[in-house]
Amino acid sequence: MTPEHPTPTGPRDLALDPPAGCPAHVRGPGGLARLYGPGAEDLNELYERLREEHGPVAPVLLHDDLPMWMVLGHAENLRMVRTPSQFTKDSRIWSQLLQGNVRPDHPLMPHIAWQPICAHAEGDEHKRLRGAVTAAMATIDDRSVRRYINRSSQRLVNRFCEAGRADLVGDFAEHLPMAVMCHVLGMPDEYNDKMVHAARDALKGSETAVASHEYVVGALARLTARRRAKPEEDFTSHLVTHPAGLTDDEVREHLRLVLFAAYEATVNLLSNALRMVLTDPRFLARLNGGQMTVAEAVEQSLWDEPPFSTIFGYFAKQDTELGGQRIRRGDGLFFAPAPGNVDPRVRPDLSAHMQGNRSHLAFGSGPHECPGQDIGRAIADVGVDALLMRLPDVQLDCSEDELRWTMSIASRHLVELPVRFEPKDQQDVKHKPSHAPIPPQRLTRPVGAPPQSAPAPVREPAAAAMPTPAQAPDPAPTPASASAPASSCGPDAPRPDGPAPRPNAWRRFLAWWRGY
Repeated sequence: MTPEHPTPTGPRDLALDPPAGCPAHVRGPGGLARLYGPGAEDLNELYERLREEHGPVAPVLLHDDLPMWMVLGHAENLRMVRTPSQFTKDSRIWSQLLQGNVRPDHPLMPHIAWQPICAHAEGDEHKRLRGAVTAAMATIDDRSVRRYINRSSQRLVNRFCEAGRADLVGDFAEHLPMAVMCHVLGMPDEYNDKMVHAARDALKGSETAVASHEYVVGALARLTARRRAKPEEDFTSHLVTHPAGLTDDEVREHLRLVLFAAYEATVNLLSNALRMVLTDPRFLARLNGGQMTVAEAVEQSLWDEPPFSTIFGYFAKQDTELGGQRIRRGDGLFFAPAPGNVDPRVRPDLSAHMQGNRSHLAFGSGPHECPGQDIGRAIADVGVDALLMRLPDVQLDCSEDELRWTMSIASRHLVELPVRFEPKDQQDVKHKPSHAPIPPQRLTRPVGAPPQSAPAPVREPAAAAMPTPAQAPDPAPTPASASAPASSCGPDAPRPDGPAPRPNAWRRFLAWWRGY
């Protein structure tokens, strides 16, 4: 660990900034950096400048020059999210909101506005709502989900494997999480291209975002009504029937929270993991050399490119100090995984692999830690593994410098990931992903049932004159042939079909773990 960041001249108080019109206002009121407009095109670079200037906690400006704190340090982020006695997610105490400085159509209003969901609740209400969500999550069977992820990956690869080219963001990463989440929630029939487009459109905030959002919420409302009338074995049913007694509105809103948060986070995670595999030679070499598993590669991606760069927001419940800065009651703060993960105090060498280290901030911590992080990891782990098994020769179809990103305060989203590969045949989605042709399938029989004789081979017309088994007299069996018929067959004789050799215990465990 390296020494603490020095603070410029001691604690800073936003209330003591110079008034508007002062020459000190170079970038914004008080000379503070804006998180929007000119100078904020590369937010990661801006965060590092702020770290150099202010240390682990820096004052910044939101749209309309609303003051906030950006928490850049790893330890400071953890302290904030793990101390509910000092910091809350209830935006109703934000001083800027109470003073009427936040207009109703503020660009970040969807993140600012308080909602009656567990992500914004505190105390007993948080325990009630969060308890229902975590209990429903606990009923999800990891093995069956991994199997579904594998089959969904196969279906998606079958769409483009014969073309020899694909965009792994638009054709794969944006579809797989939605297919899996629709299945987990209990509405697999709702998954289609329209649902994927609606979710992406709602998150982009385009002119049709409201209509797209209503389309997704409409599907969730119908699902809630169906499960209220007839519960089944899925996440929504367990949420509906939980002893916490969630209303239909509460169920629908939590389904919306889970779907959108899990979808956006996993799309970014899957895109980033695939990009790293294709562009980082050390990364791919470790995978191919057996020095790193796909799961470890995904974890490295969570360090380097967390799905959410920052999360708005936390609010101070009392006057306190954080990272050498004086935080007043009602001040707003950003939880910032992206700059926190590259804090030089915990990662002095960013080129070093973080193999086996899960102390990143990608999924948060404390009372509001992401409850669905295991599903996100499974989607990325199984999805990347299945894709590489099907397309082992996949490679980037453009220069790495040509890759384009859309960046916002919340996340950094890869626009497209064009790749090329040798065209491959489609495969049965029920089989383990492979780049080899599928062998003929053997006949199966229940365990304990007597083996069935193999069907007689089909004779060619030219062999019609040869005696058939029904016409030829059966030779008298000798003791050797009767006791060991298999050993009497020569190397060129046809072998009857039988059960495949059972793999060893380790291979059976790996197949079970990967969901095949």
